[in-house]
Amino acid sequence: MLAEPPYLYETYYALEWLIRIGALAIVPLRRSPGTAAGWLLLIFFLPVPAAVLYFFIGRPRFSGGRERRCRELHPFYADLANRLETAAGADAGETGAFAQTLGRMPAAGGNTIELLDDYDATIDRLAADIAAAQRTVDILVYIYADDPIGRRIAAELAAAVRRGVRCRVMFDPVGSHRWRKGTLALLRGAGVDVREALPVRLLRRRSRADMRNHRKLFAIDGTVGYAGSLNLVAKDFRPGVTNRELVARVTGPAVASIAATIAGDWALEAAGPPRPDPVAIPQATGTARLQLLPSGADHPLEGFETLLVWQLHRARTRVVMVTPYFIPDEDVIGAMRSAVARGVTVDLVVSEVVDQRLVHYAQCSYFEELLTAGIHIHRYRHFLLHAKNACIDDTLGIVGSSNVDLRSFQLNEEASLLLHDAEAIAQLQRIQHGYVAASDRLHLPEWRARPQVQRLLENTARIMSPLL
Repeated sequence: MLAEPPYLYETYYALEWLIRIGALAIVPLRRSPGTAAGWLLLIFFLPVPAAVLYFFIGRPRFSGGRERRCRELHPFYADLANRLETAAGADAGETGAFAQTLGRMPAAGGNTIELLDDYDATIDRLAADIAAAQRTVDILVYIYADDPIGRRIAAELAAAVRRGVRCRVMFDPVGSHRWRKGTLALLRGAGVDVREALPVRLLRRRSRADMRNHRKLFAIDGTVGYAGSLNLVAKDFRPGVTNRELVARVTGPAVASIAATIAGDWALEAAGPPRPDPVAIPQATGTARLQLLPSGADHPLEGFETLLVWQLHRARTRVVMVTPYFIPDEDVIGAMRSAVARGVTVDLVVSEVVDQRLVHYAQCSYFEELLTAGIHIHRYRHFLLHAKNACIDDTLGIVGSSNVDLRSFQLNEEASLLLHDAEAIAQLQRIQHGYVAASDRLHLPEWRARPQVQRLLENTARIMSPLL
Protein backbone atom coordinates (compact mmCIF):
# COMPACT_ATOMS: atom_id res chain seq x y z
CA MET A 1 0.00 0.00 0.00
CA LEU A 2 1.16 3.51 -0.79
CA ALA A 3 1.99 5.61 2.23
CA GLU A 4 -0.12 8.69 2.74
CA PRO A 5 1.71 11.97 2.18
CA PRO A 6 2.71 13.56 5.47
CA TYR A 7 0.28 16.07 6.93
CA LEU A 8 -2.38 15.25 4.28
CA TYR A 9 -5.35 15.67 6.62
CA GLU A 10 -3.89 18.74 8.27
CA THR A 11 -3.28 20.36 4.88
CA TYR A 12 -6.78 19.57 3.69
CA TYR A 13 -8.27 20.90 6.93
CA ALA A 14 -6.30 24.12 6.59
CA LEU A 15 -7.38 24.44 2.94
CA GLU A 16 -11.04 24.16 3.95
CA TRP A 17 -10.68 26.99 6.43
CA LEU A 18 -8.77 29.14 3.97
CA ILE A 19 -11.65 28.68 1.51
CA ARG A 20 -14.24 29.55 4.18
CA ILE A 21 -12.40 32.68 5.28
CA GLY A 22 -11.66 33.75 1.70
CA ALA A 23 -15.33 33.30 0.78
CA LEU A 24 -16.35 35.83 3.43
CA ALA A 25 -14.28 38.44 1.61
CA ILE A 26 -15.19 37.48 -1.97
CA VAL A 27 -18.71 36.04 -2.15
CA PRO A 28 -20.79 38.98 -0.78
CA LEU A 29 -19.35 41.44 -3.33
CA ARG A 30 -22.02 42.67 -5.82
CA ARG A 31 -24.55 40.03 -4.78
CA SER A 32 -27.93 40.13 -3.16
CA PRO A 33 -27.98 38.99 0.49
CA GLY A 34 -29.93 35.86 -0.43
CA THR A 35 -27.50 34.79 -3.13
CA ALA A 36 -24.50 35.49 -0.90
CA ALA A 37 -26.06 33.52 1.96
CA GLY A 38 -26.72 30.54 -0.31
CA TRP A 39 -23.13 30.43 -1.51
CA LEU A 40 -21.66 30.93 1.97
CA LEU A 41 -23.81 28.16 3.40
CA LEU A 42 -22.72 25.75 0.69
CA ILE A 43 -19.06 26.72 1.10
CA PHE A 44 -19.25 26.36 4.87
CA PHE A 45 -20.44 22.74 4.67
CA LEU A 46 -18.56 21.64 1.51
CA PRO A 47 -15.63 24.01 1.09
CA VAL A 48 -13.59 22.27 -1.61
CA PRO A 49 -16.43 21.02 -3.89
CA ALA A 50 -18.21 24.38 -3.45
CA ALA A 51 -15.03 26.26 -4.39
CA VAL A 52 -14.76 24.24 -7.61
CA LEU A 53 -18.45 24.93 -8.36
CA TYR A 54 -17.95 28.63 -7.60
CA PHE A 55 -15.06 28.75 -10.06
CA PHE A 56 -17.39 27.65 -12.87
CA ILE A 57 -20.69 29.34 -11.98
CA GLY A 58 -19.98 31.75 -9.14
CA ARG A 59 -19.23 34.94 -11.04
CA PRO A 60 -22.42 36.59 -12.38
CA ARG A 61 -20.55 38.69 -14.93
CA PHE A 62 -19.02 38.27 -18.33
CA SER A 63 -15.24 38.20 -18.61
CA GLY A 64 -13.36 41.40 -19.30
CA GLY A 65 -12.96 40.50 -22.96
CA ARG A 66 -16.66 39.83 -23.40
CA GLU A 67 -17.58 43.05 -21.61
CA ARG A 68 -15.26 44.99 -23.90
CA ARG A 69 -16.89 43.47 -26.99
CA CYS A 70 -20.33 44.34 -25.61
CA ARG A 71 -19.22 47.95 -25.13
CA GLU A 72 -18.06 48.06 -28.74
CA LEU A 73 -21.68 47.48 -29.75
CA HIS A 74 -22.99 50.53 -27.88
CA PRO A 75 -22.61 52.89 -30.90
CA PHE A 76 -24.56 50.42 -33.05
CA TYR A 77 -27.47 50.40 -30.60
CA ALA A 78 -27.29 54.18 -30.07
CA ASP A 79 -27.49 54.79 -33.82
CA LEU A 80 -30.46 52.43 -34.12
CA ALA A 81 -32.21 54.16 -31.19
CA ASN A 82 -31.68 57.62 -32.71
CA ARG A 83 -33.00 56.56 -36.11
CA LEU A 84 -35.95 54.72 -34.59
CA GLU A 85 -36.91 57.72 -32.45
CA THR A 86 -36.70 60.00 -35.48
CA ALA A 87 -38.75 57.69 -37.71
CA ALA A 88 -41.34 56.34 -35.27
CA GLY A 89 -40.71 57.63 -31.76
CA ALA A 90 -43.75 57.16 -29.54
CA ASP A 91 -44.64 58.85 -26.29
CA ALA A 92 -44.69 56.05 -23.71
CA GLY A 93 -44.31 58.36 -20.75
CA GLU A 94 -42.04 57.66 -17.80
CA THR A 95 -42.27 53.92 -18.36
CA GLY A 96 -40.96 54.13 -21.91
CA ALA A 97 -38.18 56.51 -20.95
CA PHE A 98 -37.09 54.33 -18.03
CA ALA A 99 -37.21 51.17 -20.16
CA GLN A 100 -35.00 52.88 -22.74
CA THR A 101 -32.48 53.71 -20.02
CA LEU A 102 -32.48 50.04 -18.98
CA GLY A 103 -32.41 48.42 -22.43
CA ARG A 104 -31.25 51.15 -24.86
CA MET A 105 -34.25 50.68 -27.19
CA PRO A 106 -36.91 53.42 -27.50
CA ALA A 107 -40.66 52.98 -27.74
CA ALA A 108 -41.89 53.04 -31.34
CA GLY A 109 -45.32 53.77 -32.76
CA GLY A 110 -46.96 52.58 -35.96
CA ASN A 111 -46.90 48.85 -35.31
CA THR A 112 -49.29 45.94 -35.64
CA ILE A 113 -49.19 43.22 -32.98
CA GLU A 114 -50.84 39.83 -32.83
CA LEU A 115 -50.53 37.63 -29.75
CA LEU A 116 -50.30 33.92 -30.59
CA ASP A 117 -50.98 31.38 -27.83
CA ASP A 118 -51.63 28.25 -29.91
CA TYR A 119 -48.35 26.32 -30.26
CA ASP A 120 -49.08 24.60 -33.56
CA ALA A 121 -50.63 27.72 -35.11
CA THR A 122 -47.58 29.75 -34.11
CA ILE A 123 -45.23 27.30 -35.81
CA ASP A 124 -47.49 27.39 -38.88
CA ARG A 125 -47.37 31.18 -38.94
CA LEU A 126 -43.60 31.28 -38.55
CA ALA A 127 -43.15 28.70 -41.31
CA ALA A 128 -45.39 30.75 -43.61
CA ASP A 129 -43.43 33.92 -42.93
CA ILE A 130 -40.16 32.14 -43.72
CA ALA A 131 -41.72 30.73 -46.89
CA ALA A 132 -42.56 34.30 -47.96
CA ALA A 133 -39.11 35.72 -47.10
CA GLN A 134 -37.36 37.56 -49.90
CA ARG A 135 -34.12 38.82 -48.34
CA THR A 136 -33.24 37.66 -44.82
CA VAL A 137 -34.29 35.32 -42.03
CA ASP A 138 -32.66 35.69 -38.60
CA ILE A 139 -33.46 33.35 -35.71
CA LEU A 140 -32.22 33.49 -32.12
CA VAL A 141 -33.53 30.79 -29.76
CA TYR A 142 -32.55 29.04 -26.57
CA ILE A 143 -33.56 25.61 -27.91
CA TYR A 144 -33.39 24.44 -31.52
CA ALA A 145 -34.04 20.69 -31.77
CA ASP A 146 -33.53 18.34 -34.69
CA ASP A 147 -37.02 16.93 -34.09
CA PRO A 148 -40.07 17.30 -36.39
CA ILE A 149 -40.49 21.00 -35.47
CA GLY A 150 -36.83 21.79 -36.05
CA ARG A 151 -36.78 19.81 -39.30
CA ARG A 152 -39.88 21.62 -40.56
CA ILE A 153 -38.34 25.05 -39.97
CA ALA A 154 -35.03 23.84 -41.44
CA ALA A 155 -36.86 22.71 -44.59
CA GLU A 156 -38.38 26.19 -44.96
CA LEU A 157 -34.97 27.74 -44.40
CA ALA A 158 -33.41 25.44 -47.01
CA ALA A 159 -36.05 26.49 -49.54
CA ALA A 160 -35.40 30.12 -48.68
CA VAL A 161 -31.66 29.64 -49.19
CA ARG A 162 -32.34 28.19 -52.63
CA ARG A 163 -34.32 31.36 -53.44
CA GLY A 164 -31.29 33.44 -52.54
CA VAL A 165 -32.43 34.45 -49.04
CA ARG A 166 -29.69 34.88 -46.43
CA CYS A 167 -30.64 32.70 -43.46
CA ARG A 168 -28.94 32.72 -40.06
CA VAL A 169 -29.71 30.78 -36.89
CA MET A 170 -28.18 31.20 -33.45
CA PHE A 171 -29.05 28.83 -30.63
CA ASP A 172 -27.82 28.25 -27.11
CA PRO A 173 -25.61 25.13 -26.87
CA VAL A 174 -26.61 24.44 -23.25
CA GLY A 175 -30.33 24.84 -23.84
CA SER A 176 -30.00 22.70 -26.99
CA HIS A 177 -27.47 20.21 -25.64
CA ARG A 178 -29.70 17.16 -26.26
CA TRP A 179 -29.93 18.00 -29.96
CA ARG A 180 -26.82 20.11 -30.53
CA LYS A 181 -24.89 17.89 -32.96
CA GLY A 182 -27.98 16.93 -34.91
CA THR A 183 -29.15 20.54 -35.10
CA LEU A 184 -25.78 21.77 -36.37
CA ALA A 185 -25.76 19.08 -39.07
CA LEU A 186 -29.40 19.75 -39.98
CA LEU A 187 -28.99 23.51 -40.41
CA ARG A 188 -25.62 23.39 -42.12
CA GLY A 189 -27.00 20.79 -44.49
CA ALA A 190 -29.76 23.26 -45.32
CA GLY A 191 -27.22 25.93 -46.23
CA VAL A 192 -27.99 28.03 -43.15
CA ASP A 193 -25.31 30.07 -41.37
CA VAL A 194 -25.22 28.81 -37.76
CA ARG A 195 -23.59 30.10 -34.60
CA GLU A 196 -23.82 29.04 -30.99
CA ALA A 197 -24.57 31.72 -28.41
CA LEU A 198 -22.14 31.90 -25.50
CA PRO A 199 -20.31 28.67 -26.38
CA VAL A 200 -18.95 26.78 -23.39
CA ARG A 201 -15.17 26.47 -23.50
CA LEU A 202 -13.86 25.09 -20.23
CA LEU A 203 -10.21 25.65 -21.08
CA ARG A 204 -10.84 29.16 -22.45
CA ARG A 205 -13.57 30.24 -20.07
CA ARG A 206 -14.95 33.64 -21.01
CA SER A 207 -17.72 33.66 -18.41
CA ARG A 208 -19.51 31.33 -16.03
CA ALA A 209 -20.91 28.38 -17.93
CA ASP A 210 -24.51 28.86 -16.80
CA MET A 211 -24.82 32.44 -18.09
CA ARG A 212 -27.00 31.67 -21.08
CA ASN A 213 -28.69 33.39 -24.00
CA HIS A 214 -32.36 32.67 -23.24
CA ARG A 215 -33.84 35.01 -25.87
CA LYS A 216 -36.42 33.85 -28.42
CA LEU A 217 -36.45 36.33 -31.28
CA PHE A 218 -37.20 35.99 -35.00
CA ALA A 219 -36.86 38.59 -37.78
CA ILE A 220 -37.94 38.01 -41.39
CA ASP A 221 -36.88 40.53 -44.05
CA GLY A 222 -36.49 43.04 -41.22
CA THR A 223 -40.25 43.71 -41.44
CA VAL A 224 -41.80 40.83 -39.46
CA GLY A 225 -40.66 40.04 -35.94
CA TYR A 226 -41.51 37.56 -33.20
CA ALA A 227 -40.78 37.87 -29.49
CA GLY A 228 -41.93 35.63 -26.65
CA SER A 229 -41.35 32.24 -25.08
CA LEU A 230 -41.31 29.93 -28.13
CA ASN A 231 -38.39 27.58 -28.70
CA LEU A 232 -38.06 25.49 -31.86
CA VAL A 233 -38.82 22.13 -30.32
CA ALA A 234 -41.87 19.88 -30.08
CA LYS A 235 -44.36 21.13 -27.51
CA ASP A 236 -44.26 17.73 -25.77
CA PHE A 237 -40.51 17.11 -25.91
CA ARG A 238 -40.58 16.24 -22.22
CA PRO A 239 -42.52 12.99 -21.61
CA GLY A 240 -45.84 13.72 -19.96
CA VAL A 241 -45.44 17.51 -20.26
CA THR A 242 -46.99 19.66 -22.98
CA ASN A 243 -45.92 23.29 -23.23
CA ARG A 244 -48.16 26.26 -23.84
CA GLU A 245 -46.47 29.43 -25.06
CA LEU A 246 -47.21 33.06 -25.84
CA VAL A 247 -45.59 34.89 -28.73
CA ALA A 248 -46.06 38.39 -30.15
CA ARG A 249 -45.94 38.67 -33.94
CA VAL A 250 -45.06 42.25 -34.86
CA THR A 251 -44.86 44.31 -38.02
CA GLY A 252 -43.79 47.93 -38.20
CA PRO A 253 -40.89 50.02 -36.88
CA ALA A 254 -40.47 48.05 -33.61
CA VAL A 255 -39.19 45.11 -35.65
CA ALA A 256 -35.94 47.07 -36.03
CA SER A 257 -35.25 46.60 -32.31
CA ILE A 258 -35.76 42.85 -32.65
CA ALA A 259 -33.52 42.66 -35.71
CA ALA A 260 -30.83 44.80 -34.05
CA THR A 261 -30.78 42.62 -30.92
CA ILE A 262 -30.32 39.49 -33.01
CA ALA A 263 -27.65 41.20 -35.13
CA GLY A 264 -25.74 42.31 -32.06
CA ASP A 265 -25.76 38.85 -30.49
CA TRP A 266 -24.69 37.33 -33.81
CA ALA A 267 -21.78 39.76 -34.13
CA LEU A 268 -20.56 39.02 -30.60
CA GLU A 269 -19.81 35.43 -31.56
CA ALA A 270 -17.80 36.36 -34.66
CA ALA A 271 -14.02 36.46 -34.77
CA GLY A 272 -12.53 39.92 -34.48
CA PRO A 273 -14.35 43.13 -33.53
CA PRO A 274 -18.15 42.79 -33.58
CA ARG A 275 -19.58 44.32 -36.76
CA PRO A 276 -23.38 43.90 -36.91
CA ASP A 277 -25.19 44.22 -40.23
CA PRO A 278 -27.05 47.52 -40.70
CA VAL A 279 -30.70 47.51 -39.64
CA ALA A 280 -33.34 49.48 -41.55
CA ILE A 281 -36.46 50.98 -39.92
CA PRO A 282 -39.62 49.40 -41.41
CA GLN A 283 -42.61 51.46 -42.48
CA ALA A 284 -45.59 51.87 -40.17
CA THR A 285 -48.28 49.20 -40.42
CA GLY A 286 -50.64 50.09 -37.57
CA THR A 287 -51.02 52.12 -34.39
CA ALA A 288 -49.55 49.97 -31.60
CA ARG A 289 -46.83 51.49 -29.39
CA LEU A 290 -44.23 48.83 -28.64
CA GLN A 291 -40.77 48.69 -27.10
CA LEU A 292 -38.20 45.91 -26.84
CA LEU A 293 -36.39 45.61 -23.50
CA PRO A 294 -33.26 43.46 -23.84
CA SER A 295 -31.68 42.53 -20.52
CA GLY A 296 -28.67 40.59 -19.34
CA ALA A 297 -25.18 40.82 -17.93
CA ASP A 298 -24.15 43.27 -20.67
CA HIS A 299 -26.53 45.87 -19.20
CA PRO A 300 -25.73 47.91 -16.08
CA LEU A 301 -28.93 46.93 -14.20
CA GLU A 302 -31.16 43.84 -14.08
CA GLY A 303 -33.48 45.38 -16.64
CA PHE A 304 -36.55 43.16 -16.46
CA GLU A 305 -36.52 42.90 -12.67
CA THR A 306 -35.86 46.62 -12.21
CA LEU A 307 -38.80 47.54 -14.44
CA LEU A 308 -41.08 44.94 -12.84
CA VAL A 309 -40.34 46.06 -9.28
CA TRP A 310 -40.81 49.71 -10.23
CA GLN A 311 -44.14 48.93 -11.89
CA LEU A 312 -45.33 46.90 -8.89
CA HIS A 313 -44.68 49.91 -6.68
CA ARG A 314 -46.62 52.14 -9.09
CA ALA A 315 -49.59 49.81 -9.59
CA ARG A 316 -53.00 51.14 -8.54
CA THR A 317 -55.66 48.53 -9.38
CA ARG A 318 -54.46 45.13 -10.63
CA VAL A 319 -51.31 43.22 -11.51
CA VAL A 320 -51.25 39.84 -13.29
CA MET A 321 -47.95 37.96 -13.50
CA VAL A 322 -47.60 34.73 -15.48
CA THR A 323 -44.43 32.66 -15.18
CA PRO A 324 -43.52 28.96 -15.18
CA TYR A 325 -40.67 29.53 -12.72
CA PHE A 326 -41.16 31.85 -9.75
CA ILE A 327 -38.07 32.22 -7.57
CA PRO A 328 -38.02 35.90 -6.64
CA ASP A 329 -35.71 37.98 -4.52
CA GLU A 330 -36.58 40.28 -1.63
CA ASP A 331 -37.26 43.25 -3.92
CA VAL A 332 -39.97 41.43 -5.89
CA ILE A 333 -41.61 39.93 -2.80
CA GLY A 334 -41.59 43.28 -1.05
CA ALA A 335 -43.08 45.08 -4.06
CA MET A 336 -45.86 42.48 -4.38
CA ARG A 337 -46.74 42.72 -0.69
CA SER A 338 -46.65 46.51 -0.81
CA ALA A 339 -49.03 46.53 -3.79
CA VAL A 340 -51.58 44.37 -1.95
CA ALA A 341 -51.30 46.58 1.13
CA ARG A 342 -52.28 49.56 -1.07
CA GLY A 343 -55.40 47.74 -2.26
CA VAL A 344 -54.01 46.39 -5.54
CA THR A 345 -55.21 42.95 -6.65
CA VAL A 346 -52.12 40.84 -7.43
CA ASP A 347 -52.63 37.58 -9.34
CA LEU A 348 -49.76 35.14 -9.86
CA VAL A 349 -50.34 32.39 -12.43
CA VAL A 350 -47.97 29.40 -12.31
CA SER A 351 -48.16 25.86 -13.66
CA GLU A 352 -49.60 22.93 -11.80
CA VAL A 353 -47.65 20.71 -14.22
CA VAL A 354 -44.05 20.28 -13.06
CA ASP A 355 -41.03 19.84 -15.33
CA GLN A 356 -38.19 20.70 -12.92
CA ARG A 357 -38.75 19.19 -9.49
CA LEU A 358 -36.12 21.15 -7.54
CA VAL A 359 -37.27 24.47 -9.01
CA HIS A 360 -40.88 23.50 -8.24
CA TYR A 361 -40.13 22.93 -4.54
CA ALA A 362 -38.16 26.18 -4.32
CA GLN A 363 -41.10 28.00 -5.93
CA CYS A 364 -43.61 26.44 -3.54
CA SER A 365 -41.57 27.63 -0.56
CA TYR A 366 -42.78 31.19 -1.26
CA PHE A 367 -46.48 30.38 -1.51
CA GLU A 368 -47.43 30.60 2.17
CA GLU A 369 -45.80 34.02 2.52
CA LEU A 370 -47.58 35.25 -0.61
CA LEU A 371 -50.97 33.85 0.36
CA THR A 372 -50.68 35.33 3.83
CA ALA A 373 -50.02 38.73 2.26
CA GLY A 374 -53.20 38.43 0.20
CA ILE A 375 -51.68 37.58 -3.18
CA HIS A 376 -53.83 35.31 -5.36
CA ILE A 377 -52.01 32.22 -6.65
CA HIS A 378 -53.53 30.32 -9.59
CA ARG A 379 -52.15 26.95 -10.73
CA TYR A 380 -52.73 26.33 -14.42
CA ARG A 381 -54.05 22.87 -15.19
CA HIS A 382 -53.06 20.24 -17.76
CA PHE A 383 -50.24 22.12 -19.57
CA LEU A 384 -46.87 23.53 -18.60
CA LEU A 385 -47.68 27.22 -18.99
CA HIS A 386 -44.27 28.22 -20.31
CA ALA A 387 -45.55 31.68 -21.31
CA LYS A 388 -43.96 34.64 -19.54
CA ASN A 389 -46.06 37.80 -19.39
CA ALA A 390 -47.44 40.49 -17.10
CA CYS A 391 -50.00 43.29 -17.04
CA ILE A 392 -49.86 46.27 -14.71
CA ASP A 393 -53.21 48.06 -14.47
CA ASP A 394 -54.25 49.04 -18.00
CA THR A 395 -51.01 50.88 -18.66
CA LEU A 396 -48.36 48.26 -19.44
CA GLY A 397 -48.20 44.76 -20.86
CA ILE A 398 -45.08 42.59 -21.04
CA VAL A 399 -44.54 39.54 -23.26
CA GLY A 400 -41.15 37.91 -23.46
CA SER A 401 -38.64 35.26 -22.48
CA SER A 402 -37.90 36.29 -18.90
CA ASN A 403 -39.12 34.26 -15.95
CA VAL A 404 -39.68 35.81 -12.54
CA ASP A 405 -36.59 34.15 -11.08
CA LEU A 406 -33.02 34.96 -10.16
CA ARG A 407 -31.62 33.26 -13.24
CA SER A 408 -33.58 35.46 -15.65
CA PHE A 409 -32.93 38.54 -13.51
CA GLN A 410 -29.15 38.18 -13.17
CA LEU A 411 -27.68 35.54 -15.46
CA ASN A 412 -29.61 35.06 -18.70
CA GLU A 413 -29.75 37.25 -21.77
CA GLU A 414 -33.48 37.94 -22.12
CA ALA A 415 -35.82 40.02 -24.27
CA SER A 416 -39.20 41.45 -23.24
CA LEU A 417 -41.64 43.24 -25.52
CA LEU A 418 -43.43 46.10 -23.78
CA LEU A 419 -46.99 46.95 -24.81
CA HIS A 420 -47.80 50.62 -24.21
CA ASP A 421 -51.25 51.10 -25.79
CA ALA A 422 -54.69 50.07 -24.62
CA GLU A 423 -55.62 47.85 -27.57
CA ALA A 424 -52.47 45.72 -27.33
CA ILE A 425 -52.78 45.48 -23.55
CA ALA A 426 -56.42 44.40 -23.91
CA GLN A 427 -55.29 41.51 -26.16
CA LEU A 428 -52.96 40.31 -23.43
CA GLN A 429 -55.58 40.74 -20.71
CA ARG A 430 -58.02 38.52 -22.60
CA ILE A 431 -55.41 35.77 -22.81
CA GLN A 432 -54.57 36.12 -19.13
CA HIS A 433 -58.27 35.89 -18.26
CA GLY A 434 -58.24 32.52 -20.04
CA TYR A 435 -55.24 31.42 -17.98
CA VAL A 436 -57.03 32.24 -14.72
CA ALA A 437 -60.21 30.50 -15.88
CA ALA A 438 -58.20 27.34 -16.62
CA SER A 439 -56.45 27.39 -13.24
CA ASP A 440 -57.21 26.28 -9.70
CA ARG A 441 -56.84 29.01 -7.13
CA LEU A 442 -54.73 28.08 -4.14
CA HIS A 443 -56.11 28.92 -0.71
CA LEU A 444 -54.13 29.39 2.47
CA PRO A 445 -55.86 26.75 4.69
CA GLU A 446 -55.39 23.96 2.15
CA TRP A 447 -51.78 25.00 1.52
CA ARG A 448 -50.98 24.95 5.21
CA ALA A 449 -52.32 21.39 5.36
CA ARG A 450 -49.68 20.04 2.96
CA PRO A 451 -47.48 17.18 4.26
CA GLN A 452 -44.48 17.91 6.46
CA VAL A 453 -42.23 16.05 4.05
CA GLN A 454 -43.15 18.52 1.33
CA ARG A 455 -42.37 21.41 3.67
CA LEU A 456 -38.93 19.95 4.30
CA LEU A 457 -38.27 19.58 0.58
CA GLU A 458 -39.43 23.15 -0.03
CA ASN A 459 -37.19 24.57 2.69
CA THR A 460 -34.20 22.62 1.42
CA ALA A 461 -34.81 23.78 -2.15
CA ARG A 462 -35.26 27.36 -0.99
CA ILE A 463 -31.81 27.38 0.59
CA MET A 464 -30.45 26.42 -2.83
CA SER A 465 -32.69 28.82 -4.78
CA PRO A 466 -30.01 31.53 -5.17
CA LEU A 467 -27.90 28.94 -7.00
CA LEU A 468 -30.63 27.62 -9.31
